[in-house]
Amino acid sequence: MEFSLCSLDCALPVEVTIDDDNGRYMIRKSDSSGVFFNTPAELITWIRNNFRQEEFCTPEEFRHLMEKLKEYESGNM
Repeated sequence: MEFSLCSLDCALPVEVTIDDDNGRYMIRKSDSSGVFFNTPAELITWIRNNFRQEEFCTPEEFRHLMEKLKEYESGNM
């Protein structure tokens, strides 16, 4: 799964990647720095603790991301 969200603080989007096939779990923040995780659970926890929908151009995109992450956690993906 890959998501790209327009951030209010920069022209670069926030990129979220959960790639189980290759063991890649990462976030590229709008300032182009990255955060890497060992598991998807760590990535999801980080997103819940550090991102708010008000930080994004389209709050619906953020809500969609959160919905998909919840589905992923429940095994429905």
